[in-house]
Amino acid sequence: MTLRYLIFDASDDGEGTGTWDAMASVQATQLPEVMAEVKAVLAWAEVHSPGPRGPLDDGGVWDADQQAHADDQWTTVTLTITGPWAWGERLVQSLCGAD
Repeated sequence: MTLRYLIFDASDDGEGTGTWDAMASVQATQLPEVMAEVKAVLAWAEVHSPGPRGPLDDGGVWDADQQAHADDQWTTVTLTITGPWAWGERLVQSLCGAD
């Protein structure tokens, strides 16, 4: 799957761990497509997992947080992935075709 709605912004902590934040703001008719993208990202992360999922402070190697907020006719979906830099970059490359 190539992502059409979620756009990732990456940040590196300088110690090999990265955070990838994605957001999409859509009308209700597009929400199922955005949620399918979120599901695809999480499925890729699980299949290519670099280790156990969970908070890094508790021994997890990667983690994800998903939020959705509806405001009138628009819903904003955010997805944050944290994990090893090289792994996260492969995730974005695989799903977004980013360089």
